[in-house]
Amino acid sequence: MFDLKGKVAVVTGATGVLCSEISKALGQAGVTVVLACRTKEKAEKLSRETEGSYWVCCDVLNKESLEKAYNEIIEKSGKIDILINGAGGNTPGATTDEEFWTGKEDVKSFFNLGESDFKGVFDLNIIGTLLPTQVFTKAMVGKGGVVINISSMSAFSPLTKVPAYSAAKAAVSNFTEWLAVHFAPAKVRVNAIAPGFFITEQNRFLLTKEDGSLSERGHKIINKTPMKRFGVPGDLVGAVMFLASEEASFVTGVVLPVDGGFNAYSGV
Repeated sequence: MFDLKGKVAVVTGATGVLCSEISKALGQAGVTVVLACRTKEKAEKLSRETEGSYWVCCDVLNKESLEKAYNEIIEKSGKIDILINGAGGNTPGATTDEEFWTGKEDVKSFFNLGESDFKGVFDLNIIGTLLPTQVFTKAMVGKGGVVINISSMSAFSPLTKVPAYSAAKAAVSNFTEWLAVHFAPAKVRVNAIAPGFFITEQNRFLLTKEDGSLSERGHKIINKTPMKRFGVPGDLVGAVMFLASEEASFVTGVVLPVDGGFNAYSGV
């Protein structure tokens, strides 16, 4: 089951904590993995660690660079079967200091969130999904292919402190469903995974203290996760393998939580 040998997969944001693990697993499954990255040093290191892979330089917010990467991939591999839109994340500049409005003047509140930071989070998550999909699915339409987007638990119910990220990931989920309908006649399936809480470089400042212990927010998350732990990158691999495979041939337009039960638990 889940036989992906001979497939060609493009992974954006491949050097991130989650997508690097996904990339390595795809390589071990016999997939030619194209690491679509901006940073040469990180890409070269990951390529050495990922079987059957190579990297292309591109920026998910620059269509010209994506089209250049597309041409390079088609010339080298001849096709694209799978696209994983892994580029995304949050930034401290679009994050409030407090969960609720307090009226304090010495904290970063909703009223002084930076417009450019807010827009940057939106661009990275939703435009950074739109543009690669526009470019790389040209190789799939009419032939068959799979797109897997990365949503989030915050798309189901917005998380406090991260209004830009929550709204952007909700847009990713909605866009996933729209694409699934639009591409159904073209034999392209579009789904998303919604990771629960995994500690990454983008959210570490929210979930842990400087000494590595859990922050108050980190404790809240563990208490609302029935499995009582954070996810580890390998937890996403099975979901990706399933959605990318023929075993999921009738699955499209789905946002699949991989969250240890977080979304199902009301807290009571």
